[in-house]
Amino acid sequence: MARNTVRNPSDGVFRIDKFVVPEASLTAFVEQMRQIQAMFERLPGWRQKHLLTQYAGTGEFNVVTMVEWKTAAAMAVAQEIVQQQFTQEGIAPAQVLERLGVRSDRGFYIAA
Repeated sequence: MARNTVRNPSDGVFRIDKFVVPEASLTAFVEQMRQIQAMFERLPGWRQKHLLTQYAGTGEFNVVTMVEWKTAAAMAVAQEIVQQQFTQEGIAPAQVLERLGVRSDRGFYIAA
């Protein structure tokens, strides 16, 4: 019987964020996420990104983002760069979520 083993984070890491977004805030929230994800394409180690909205089903979360980075180190550098960009632009992500009434569940994943 084959054993499932956890891959090394240096083989690729994923940031997956799930959001509960009120219908009234959905358009503004999705546009904000598009702008943020557009920054990733210019950063070293970026592989792919997805911004998904739920169209059917019973799940609690109606927006999901996924970004894959080549390594955990590349993702850490990207997080620093994005945070610096937020600071320069005066963006406080937690305040944006609160203003739009958004709840989130965020995590870092590797292939199992």
